Amino acid sequence: MEYTGLDHLAINVKDIDRTLAFYCDVLGLTAARVDEFKSGKVTFPSVRISKDTIIDFMPIPEGDSAQSAGVEAMNHLCMVTSEAGFAELTGRLEAQFVAVEQGPVTRWGAKGNGTSVYLLDPEGNRVEVRYYA
Repeated sequence: MEYTGLDHLAINVKDIDRTLAFYCDVLGLTAARVDEFKSGKVTFPSVRISKDTIIDFMPIPEGDSAQSAGVEAMNHLCMVTSEAGFAELTGRLEAQFVAVEQGPVTRWGAKGNGTSVYLLDPEGNRVEVRYYA
């Protein structure tokens, strides 16, 4: 099975505006979906690292910390494969009795909507694997 890249990282954050300012103004990345997030049309904004990779900022509710929300700072990482690789992976997960936490589901990523599954690694980190049609 071949992975073709890292699609996105999702980071849990308390202060979206401060985080966006840091990644855009200090690190020089370009914001994505900020207006849609602020208007409530999407649940999180992102910044673009390259045409193929983004960082998503997952809001932690006011008064919560990442730990009180039951998660660490990283929400999940997402790797990209082909449609054939995705089928191979889902078969491998089933054969090895690895639980799929969620999916297959359609989710937005660096290249638009793709089909994803979510699972946990042995340390409890959430991993998303997706393909784009």
